[in-house]
Amino acid sequence: MTDYLKEANNPQNQEDFLNRIAAAADRPRHTLKDDPLVPVNDLPETTLAGKTQDELLAIAKKNSENVHVNFQVVKAADLGITLNNFIAEKEVKSLMLPSFDEQKWNDYSLGKWQENLQLDPIYYWEPSQGRQNIVNANASDAAIGFADFLLAESGTITIATYPQQGRMFHFLPTHYLAIIPKSKILPRSRQAMDYYQKAIQEGSLKTSNINFITGPSNSGDIEMVLIVGVHGPLDMEYVVVEDM
Repeated sequence: MTDYLKEANNPQNQEDFLNRIAAAADRPRHTLKDDPLVPVNDLPETTLAGKTQDELLAIAKKNSENVHVNFQVVKAADLGITLNNFIAEKEVKSLMLPSFDEQKWNDYSLGKWQENLQLDPIYYWEPSQGRQNIVNANASDAAIGFADFLLAESGTITIATYPQQGRMFHFLPTHYLAIIPKSKILPRSRQAMDYYQKAIQEGSLKTSNINFITGPSNSGDIEMVLIVGVHGPLDMEYVVVEDM
């Protein structure tokens, strides 16, 4: 695989490849610098523009429930109780949590919450465990994690992959709950990507991928019978913390 990557990254091979495509298409090559993208409209910037956070919350709730998400709004002081209720309702015996530092948990008023859980095992997604994290996630009844943003337009949560919360964290456990501050509700994907692009360029975010998750999977067979949760978690819950 390494040899293939070297060949693919060879500048002369890249030039030969692009020249071959241009010749086959019977048109000259061009670059973005010489032929800049001209948007056909300003919908990415103007859709839901000017909405207050309360208005975005109401839109996000409606659109999330439309994609079969259980949507809750709580205060930070009640978040621990909400998570405990989720664990009890789903009859969780094995739980996966992210391994963010103590400050992250304190920010959500969850300082010692996980230490009081009567569960065994509780898995933490640890960078040092490598692929064992994937095995643990697959063995977990549920995962409780932190989302970066909630997109009001589609009921989508966005989550970059972090060493403390890897990509399979969100897809392998049987049930899934995402915590989102109300202040992190955005109109749509454009605003989220503006943030990620800036963070990556500045070096404050280093990630291998960014997940856009719009509720549990929704699959329809040839008879148009909707089945929720065929791929990934059986169900999903968004908990918006309104005083953050």
